[in-house]
Amino acid sequence: MCRNIRVLHHFEPPTTPEEIRAAALQYVRKVSGVRAPGARDEAAFDRAVDEIAKATAKILASLPSRGEPRTREGEREKARAKWGARVARINAVK
Repeated sequence: MCRNIRVLHHFEPPTTPEEIRAAALQYVRKVSGVRAPGARDEAAFDRAVDEIAKATAKILASLPSRGEPRTREGEREKARAKWGARVARINAVK
């Protein structure tokens, strides 16, 4: 899975449409292998992003919430800790 796509479910404050669209854009970029579509492909690319964003919003709305809501700061802290552990492993091998 693309590392730039983040968990969007069960956040406080709730996930915004902009966050959903950004994740959809990352997904379409990844599966298409195209960072920025050419003029001929832009309509298809935008249509795919819109459809993925709609599907994402739909699934997020239908999933049940369990446990405490996530916070963006909490997720950043987890990512920093994970990165720190990865760097430590790399440095230990050197």
